Amino acid sequence: MKNMFRSLEVAENRFAELPNVIGMGIGYKKRGRQDTDEPAVIFFVDKKVPVAALGIDDIIPKRIAGKPTDVIEVGEIRLLGRIDKRRPAVPGVSIAHYRVTAGTFGAVVKDRKTEELLILSNNHVLANATDGHDGKSRIGDPVYQPGSYDGGTDDDTIGHLVRFVPFSRYNRNVDCKLASIGVRAANAMIKTVRPHYNLRLETMGATNLVDCALARPAKPEMIGPEILEIGRVKGSGEFVPGTRVRKSGRTSGLTTGTIKAVKVSLNVNMGHGNDVVRFNEQVMAELKSLPGDSGSLIVDEDNRAVGLLFAGSNEYTVFNPIQTVCDHLGVDVV
Repeated sequence: MKNMFRSLEVAENRFAELPNVIGMGIGYKKRGRQDTDEPAVIFFVDKKVPVAALGIDDIIPKRIAGKPTDVIEVGEIRLLGRIDKRRPAVPGVSIAHYRVTAGTFGAVVKDRKTEELLILSNNHVLANATDGHDGKSRIGDPVYQPGSYDGGTDDDTIGHLVRFVPFSRYNRNVDCKLASIGVRAANAMIKTVRPHYNLRLETMGATNLVDCALARPAKPEMIGPEILEIGRVKGSGEFVPGTRVRKSGRTSGLTTGTIKAVKVSLNVNMGHGNDVVRFNEQVMAELKSLPGDSGSLIVDEDNRAVGLLFAGSNEYTVFNPIQTVCDHLGVDVV
C-alpha cells in the first residue's frame, strides 16, 4: 500500500474536480462483484455514468502513475442526522413529548396483543416524567421528532403517547413535620408486625424497576426498525458483568462499553432539587452517554437487545433490563 500514496496524490491533484467524483482513497480493486487483493486508487462517485456519456476530460483513467483505479458508486454522502426530522424516523434519533426538550427514539416494538408497531423510549422522554397523577402528561399527548430542543414543533408530530409506566417518587428529606411523624409511626408498625422485614416507608412501595413509555406513530410508515449505526435488533440477549454492549443515542452517537454491575439499586436525581427516584434491579455499564441519550436501546455485540438507557453520570450509564421493560409494557422488540 505504501507505493499507492503517490498515485493518490496525483489523482487528487488532477481529478478531484470532476463533476461526479465526491471522494477518493486507497483500497482494493473489485472485479465484477468480487473483491481482489490488488491495491488501487478508489474513486467514489455519486452515480456511475457510462463512458460514452462522458467528455474525454471527465473519464477516469484505468491507471494513474502506474497504479490501477476503481470507481465505486456510493450515492450522496450526508451526515447521519440525529437531531433533524427523519421520515421514516429510526431508533437513535431525537424524539420527545411536546413538553420535553429531547431524548432518544430507542426501538420499534410490537404490542403483544394487537401486534401494532410502537415507539419505545423512557417515561421521562415520551411522558414528561409523570407519576400518572401530576398532570405532566396524558394519553394522547403529541410526540415530536425531533424533540422541541432540536426544533420540533406541532408540524413534526410523529405520534402520540399511548402507554407508560408511572414513576413512584420518594423524598430523602421529609420536610413536613406531619409527614415525618407518619413515617416514624409507619416504620414502627412495620417493625411490630413484620420485624424480620428490613423495610422503610420512604422506599416501600416507592421504588421503580423501569423508566419506559410508548408512543403510537401517526402512520406506521413514519418509523423504521433499524437503529442508526447499529442496524436491526436480533431478539433479546442475556448479560452478566463483563458483557460488551453499545448504544446509539441522540447526543453522543454510537458508543461501546462493558457492563460493570447487575442487580443495582440506586437513587436517581430527576434534576429538580429533591426530586429523587429510587430504582432497583438495574444494570450499570461503563459506557459513555450524555443528556439527550435517554431512551437509547442497549444491545450486545450480536445486536441482541439487553436494556433501555435512562440515566448516567460522566463515566457510567444505567439501564433497565429490556425484558423487564417489555413485560411491563406488554411488547417485544422487533
